[in-house]
Amino acid sequence: MAGKTPKNTKKGVGQVARLGLFWAIIVFLGLAVYAALSPNSNLKNVALTDVVRRANAGEIAKIDIQGNDLKITPKGQKQPTEKSVKESGSTIYEQGLNKDAKVEINVLPPSQTGEVLWSLTVTIVPVVIIVIFFMFMMRQAQGQNNQAMGFGKSKARLYGEDKEKIVFEDIAGNDNAKQDLQEVVDFLKHPKKYKELGAKIPKGVLLVGNPGTGKTMLARAVAGEAGVPFFSISGSEFVEMFVGVGASRVRDLFSKAKKNAPCIIFIDEIDAVGRKRGSGMGGGHDEREQTLNQILVEMDGFDGDTNVIVLAATNRADVLDPALLRPGRFDRRVTITLPERKDREAILKVHFKKKPTDETVDLDKLAAKTAGSSGADLANIANEAAIIAARRNKKKITNEELTEAFERVAIGPERKAKVMNDHEKELTAYHEAGHAIVGHVLPDSDPVHKVTIIPRGGTGGVTWFLPPEDKSYTNVYEFKDILARAMGGRIAEQIIYGDDGITTGAGSDLRKATEIARDMIIEQGMGKGLRDQVFHEDNGGLMFDKMTRERPYSDETAKLIDQEVSQLITEAKQRAMLVLKANRPFLDKLAEALLKDETLEEAAVDEILSGTKLPKEAKLHA
Repeated sequence: MAGKTPKNTKKGVGQVARLGLFWAIIVFLGLAVYAALSPNSNLKNVALTDVVRRANAGEIAKIDIQGNDLKITPKGQKQPTEKSVKESGSTIYEQGLNKDAKVEINVLPPSQTGEVLWSLTVTIVPVVIIVIFFMFMMRQAQGQNNQAMGFGKSKARLYGEDKEKIVFEDIAGNDNAKQDLQEVVDFLKHPKKYKELGAKIPKGVLLVGNPGTGKTMLARAVAGEAGVPFFSISGSEFVEMFVGVGASRVRDLFSKAKKNAPCIIFIDEIDAVGRKRGSGMGGGHDEREQTLNQILVEMDGFDGDTNVIVLAATNRADVLDPALLRPGRFDRRVTITLPERKDREAILKVHFKKKPTDETVDLDKLAAKTAGSSGADLANIANEAAIIAARRNKKKITNEELTEAFERVAIGPERKAKVMNDHEKELTAYHEAGHAIVGHVLPDSDPVHKVTIIPRGGTGGVTWFLPPEDKSYTNVYEFKDILARAMGGRIAEQIIYGDDGITTGAGSDLRKATEIARDMIIEQGMGKGLRDQVFHEDNGGLMFDKMTRERPYSDETAKLIDQEVSQLITEAKQRAMLVLKANRPFLDKLAEALLKDETLEEAAVDEILSGTKLPKEAKLHA
């Protein structure tokens, strides 16, 4: 579309032209008024005594008197070339002009131009101000009316040929998702070959994945690969407080899409309107259900020749209405997983492509440490590294900034300004040492990556465990070792300070341990008495639905679940106690090192804890 001027540019040029014309008219009128009020501005101003002297000497041919103003025409001139002013209330003869002087005296009536212009100004200016005010009010009212008329219009943003295209090559990782979406691209680019074989173009594709995994980017890439318009809207933009507005916007969006076919409609966070339909209580709920019903109708009403595909993204596919997921609507699901190590390295290379780095930066090593991170997390790490380097006035990003950025994103920034007394530092050192020793000794625990007593985020200190490689599954032994090391901080406090010396420092550890234990019993079927039984609870429904829906298990089962959770926590406490008592000298040694250095890396921790042992009673399996 080369040579075509964008509409916004034309509109801006027109506004500038109109504004320039307005000010040109204002300047012209001002100059005209000035010229009217100052008709003698081109005449030379002379003193009255000089005029009288020259007139008496016969050097002036004519004097025109208009009020107190004098216009002088010297001999040999046809038009006045000079001007002067006499005293008010006296004649020119009283100013010294001889009555027998050979000069023509013309007395003209006083000029009314100034008074007329002043009268017109006083009359017209208020009228102009009132007219401008009413025009402004009418424009405002017209704008409000247009907004009211467009209340039910779609707010979808159209990305077409005027935007920079994104293709699959621009997105690192997600190879499986790209492969699934490539078929959709082929549908849009070559619909004829599918129709000839009687194949129907898919009407909806649901992108499911964790936040930050690149669902929106992949949808944009599908449109870029196929070279078709891309309508983008969030699910929450359909819903208003007025019932029926969302349904109207859905109709308008699909109408626009059909006119631009072939094209893609992308609905981000579709769970905002696509949740399971329930009781229908409440105005907002009714509005959401009407919006969902309209989406269902529009998707089912596509003509066979309409090349419009709806892409939708969510991270809560379990709460969507079954009618959305049936064949003929969102009949295809593309799962976008968290990136694996090689994908993370590729993503990091993309984000560091335009950032200067030195030879110490090792993106492969960073990719190994960022297991479980999404693409958005990796982008955040790259941005934080650049910010830290700029704050330090460096020209390149080094491994030091990269490590600090990773730690800021993963466990929070250091809060060195927080002041702790000696007792709090000692308690924190023993607490973190307890976590580290239990995690180091137990065979199915991840290795210790770093231990620090410097406050980070909302914690007083951190013991950081990182898996040596990506894992897809977690077994019972690994879960139990995680529980034991989570209890290590509280048990270390109990060993050093007694039962009355425990503090609130273990609050977050205990909450995390309880959540893991309940997940093991309810979601993973890892209990002893409730082995291989799952009691899943849907937490995505509305409050009224939760109040009216019964739990998927009885009160007796609930008691058994509580007992199983309690047994897991008790077992974890006992194992942590056995490990720390068997390695008490190392507890003191590690705490002293933390008090001295405040932060210990993996190599330093391994050196200090060399020689620790696993008690026979703390083993779970041979």
